[in-house]
Amino acid sequence: MGIYFYHTQDTERIVREWKQGTFPSHFLYGALQLGEYGIDVVWHHQKHTYKRMRDMIVATWKVLSCRKPYDVLYATHTLGIEPVILLRALGLYRHPIVVWHHQPIVKAKNPFREALARLFYRGMDHMIFFSEKLMQDSLLSEKADRNRMSVVHWGADLDYYDSLQTPSRGRKPFPIEGEELGRGSLFISSGKELRDFETLLQAFHETGLPLTLYAEKKRQAYFESLHPGENVEMHYGDRPIPHEIALQVAKSRCVCICCQKSNYTVGLTTVVEALALGLPILCTRNPQMPMDIEAEGCGFWIEVGDVEGWKDKLRYIADHPEEAEAMGRRGRALAEHYYNVRQCSKEVAEIIKNCRL
Repeated sequence: MGIYFYHTQDTERIVREWKQGTFPSHFLYGALQLGEYGIDVVWHHQKHTYKRMRDMIVATWKVLSCRKPYDVLYATHTLGIEPVILLRALGLYRHPIVVWHHQPIVKAKNPFREALARLFYRGMDHMIFFSEKLMQDSLLSEKADRNRMSVVHWGADLDYYDSLQTPSRGRKPFPIEGEELGRGSLFISSGKELRDFETLLQAFHETGLPLTLYAEKKRQAYFESLHPGENVEMHYGDRPIPHEIALQVAKSRCVCICCQKSNYTVGLTTVVEALALGLPILCTRNPQMPMDIEAEGCGFWIEVGDVEGWKDKLRYIADHPEEAEAMGRRGRALAEHYYNVRQCSKEVAEIIKNCRL
């Protein structure tokens, strides 16, 4: 059987860079591994302009005009293919649609929008969620159908991250208690979505511990207004370069994910990267996460906006290197058992095959 794989990112570039060993395959949601389960892939190629109407027209035309044979439309997002989903709801598009749902399903305040949304959701044959909490929150909506919903273990490309940890690129030795910490050698923050940088930088300002922080070039003035100290090594870029950042994360000793409050899995990409690299995790508490890093012994939760909580856990990691190393090992074991791209692909393949029946 075959699928049409729809993605809002440039799949052609990702596949090319993955073959070169410079891009992790989990950003393709298991599509590259589906061949192992007898599923062929027709790739959606589109360079998005982030002009929503234009991108939607192009995406819809490419899907509807595809002449290559496939059985199921497998999409990482509904964004851009809304007309296709509506056509499926009306019985005018014949292929089942399996799509990842990134946020909980909620009731629209406007009655007309709610009626349209109910029709829209009938056009998705199966929805995949990142966590049980996301799915349970969605089931509070009358639009949700439990028989058409699943939770899948979305996780990292372990082979890719293993390739980063060569002797020439190895981590700096973990500092022992009382040892002077090298600038930027211990903690790293690399994410950008809904991040609470004010809390994070305040905690590092008051502890004096070293932090390496990656940020968008367009936000440089914002970060300068926060007055990061000399213990914070700032890196600015015009666009995220996952491979270059991953190389630096692989050399670090602890990943910091300080986020604002949200109703979805903000920070998950950074979490699964840290698990794959065997690094301890400090993360803002998010009940939407699929794993409990604290219960699993691979990190600590910190409450939203809690500067004192961040200071306490930062000092703990710095002062307890052996336990921090053990946290990283437990995190890697969790990635090997559940949160890896091959497990994701296996679960997705089962859903796709059942959807075709």
